Amino acid sequence: MGMRRLTTGAATPLKPGRRALLLGAAALLAAGPGACARRDEAAPSSLLTDLRDRPVAITPPVTKLSIDDSRFLIALSLIHPDPVSLLAAWAGDVNRLSPEIYAAYLEKSPALASLPKTPSSAAAFNVEAVLGAQPQVALVSLDSGPTDAQTGQLEQAGVRVAYIDFFQHPFQNQPRSLSLLGAMIGREEKAEAYNAFRAAKLKTIAERVAGLTDAQKPTVFLEAHAGNGPDCCNSVGAGNIGDYLTFVGARNIGAEVLKQPSGKLNLEFVVERDPDIYIATGGPHLEKTGGFVVGPKYDAETSRASLRRVAGRRGLSTLKAVREGKVHGLSHQLINSPIDIVATEVLAKWIQPELFADLDPRATLDAINKDFLAVPYRGDYWTDLVPTA
Repeated sequence: MGMRRLTTGAATPLKPGRRALLLGAAALLAAGPGACARRDEAAPSSLLTDLRDRPVAITPPVTKLSIDDSRFLIALSLIHPDPVSLLAAWAGDVNRLSPEIYAAYLEKSPALASLPKTPSSAAAFNVEAVLGAQPQVALVSLDSGPTDAQTGQLEQAGVRVAYIDFFQHPFQNQPRSLSLLGAMIGREEKAEAYNAFRAAKLKTIAERVAGLTDAQKPTVFLEAHAGNGPDCCNSVGAGNIGDYLTFVGARNIGAEVLKQPSGKLNLEFVVERDPDIYIATGGPHLEKTGGFVVGPKYDAETSRASLRRVAGRRGLSTLKAVREGKVHGLSHQLINSPIDIVATEVLAKWIQPELFADLDPRATLDAINKDFLAVPYRGDYWTDLVPTA
């Protein structure tokens, strides 16, 4: 999905295929005088639209951003060769990246360690922290961000606020968010290239599952952050990660009872439903609790042993999925990521192996590393209890 953009000065033709929606003068008036000029600057040359359909007046290219989610750094890495150079401040929420991914960014850009920090989207918004970093634009998560009064303070000080979303509704909002970033930082063509790459792969999956009946869709229990405590069973409902399961042709048992994107299932319910497939998500953050671990830090056998351990807990060990070896593990950081297309292909192969025997998620990740990411992903991010071809 393209960005709405109004450009002043000499007109330039829009490139074919780009969905550029022009905002009229009424939008400028509705935005108020603060949208027409920044303090001590010339009038902005572009008016973009964020994920809350708010006008965001900027003078591209924007070179200083604050972000309230470290994963936005990955999105910037897809379209800019030095993403850390664009940051005035970041949330410092290394857990969302994983320590290994953070270390890779730090190796490329040591300045990341000393950047000012602002609260993450999981905490209350802090106007003073953002103002102290002096960004041109504060990028905030769709489901959080400043109050209207705080937004007014930022705008008055010359800091624009833009809402983006890669995780709450990834299928609808990820392309639009990346296009917005591309328009802001002057990397529109790169953003469009990645969006096209992802869209083509999603189209392949969507077309193949379109004709499936419910009987052809296996039941799946996805345990999020598997083994993060003594009890089972954190899972996903409708929305967010649950949408990926539905998209690739699964019946998500969590969505039968959870009305939120995530929540906890009773073990008795899971045992009674006896799902066809069990999928654990995890990562380095679960090492201390003996949960499922996967990622660059771990070799294949260590990850597989941890998956075997969580699948062997009381109740789960009796599931048909475990008995039949249909047990899989996926990095939580990979699916909640701007490069979620890799995780989507992995899920498709697990859930509909006959339909997607030709998919190669590893090749997809290699292509993203080669053609897009400034900081590539190294290591393994998924595994199986019983290795599959």
